[in-house]
Amino acid sequence: MLDYSFAHWIAFFTAAVLLNLSPGPDLAFILGHTIKSGTRAGFSAVFGIWTGACLHVLLAAFGLSAVLAASAVAFSAVKWIGAIYLVWLGIQALRSSGEGAFLKAAGERLGWGRIYRQGVLVSLLNPKVAIFFLAFLPQFVVEGAGPAWLQLSVHGALIIVVAAFIEPPLILAGGRLADLVKHNSKIGLWLDRGLGALFVALGARLALTSR
Repeated sequence: MLDYSFAHWIAFFTAAVLLNLSPGPDLAFILGHTIKSGTRAGFSAVFGIWTGACLHVLLAAFGLSAVLAASAVAFSAVKWIGAIYLVWLGIQALRSSGEGAFLKAAGERLGWGRIYRQGVLVSLLNPKVAIFFLAFLPQFVVEGAGPAWLQLSVHGALIIVVAAFIEPPLILAGGRLADLVKHNSKIGLWLDRGLGALFVALGARLALTSR
């Protein structure tokens, strides 16, 4: 049960590290909130992203993500909801006035629970993530190593474990930057403008993607 070769694990963990380092809405969301509001906001964001990723893993393990891969209507629906949500987040940031003690105030105004929920939605409303897991995880299913759903679940969970080693150091580094600029309203304003523009661009890119 779950008996794999050393070469299997090398291939898997190499792919998992590259996956977690690749830029995209998830990483941008985490770093954006970290730089804007500090490490607590960053960890709230990352826990939300991880929760969404766990749900994607479960969907892939039990075959529900196949609906997105097979149905153009389902894919388009999730894609447009995700794109609109990212653009909405971007517009909210662009409208910020960059008031005094901006970074601290932004974190308190949003609340850690709200940032967490946003992270869950940012992850869940990206159909590319669901389809990626559906295409990626089965490549590491080995005949005779156990039920397919169990192998998919274990490998999917390990991708999130790898993220737990990669993303927290990025949050801590971003938190140091936040500490340096948290009392400068002009820097806070431009950080929010930059974050807003980034989310609008990511939303537009998601809207233009195809299966």
